[in-house]
Amino acid sequence: MQDSLIVNKSKAFAIRIVKLYQFLTETKREYIMSKQMLRSGTSIGANVKESVYAQTRADFHTKLTIALKETSETLYWLELLFETGYLTTEAFNSINSDCIELLKLLTAITKKTKTGKGE
Repeated sequence: MQDSLIVNKSKAFAIRIVKLYQFLTETKREYIMSKQMLRSGTSIGANVKESVYAQTRADFHTKLTIALKETSETLYWLELLFETGYLTTEAFNSINSDCIELLKLLTAITKKTKTGKGE
């Protein structure tokens, strides 16, 4: 799983989140919501990466479940930033679609690992 789709996509998403954070703080002078988005958005990839070296199947499932929760939180902050005018429709739609894709991938993986149908 080290070079898997979810590892690569979650890292690429984290990079986008960091760049968005830089934009929001430097250009829009928004510090509170963007910091929350930065924390949850980069935590997704960190937990996915940790799952690569999980000691047990339960540990693997737990790490990916945490990543799933962080993805959901990131969606919330992105929606809030958009609805308060800090993100344009175009910027929001682009990063939001990536976040939803991660949510779907993590949901599928966690469902499979919980029921024991594979990792």
